Amino acid sequence: MAIEWSKSLSTGLEWQDNQHKELFKRISSLLDAMNIGLGKEEVARLFKFLDEYFVVHFDSEEQAMNKYNFPASALHIAEHMRFIEDVDLIKKECRDGISTASVIKVQRLVVDWLINHIGGIDRALGEFVQRIEGNRIGKS
Repeated sequence: MAIEWSKSLSTGLEWQDNQHKELFKRISSLLDAMNIGLGKEEVARLFKFLDEYFVVHFDSEEQAMNKYNFPASALHIAEHMRFIEDVDLIKKECRDGISTASVIKVQRLVVDWLINHIGGIDRALGEFVQRIEGNRIGKS
């Protein structure tokens, strides 16, 4: 049950789409590993990746929101914080060992994030930035 990037999730911002594609790749690896009974090992790798991803990706988006005065910045940042907290809760559950139930929780959490956050507010940010950039180019 692999998940794949689709153009319908594109934000139109190359840097943002590339970072999202990498997240899709990692989640797809988790799903593939689950199918062959190695999900527990892949979850540990995913947690390590997400810790790095949060710093780089969320910071990049927040810089763009600030630069372009994105009106939904507070909501967007709150969603980032909620996702980090949700992942941290699952990581705490996994300290004594990763169970099949925790693998499924990680899968559901991250797949939901991919579809709803990226397909929603991240796309809105991308469209907003493109409108502003388009207006700037048109005024030159």
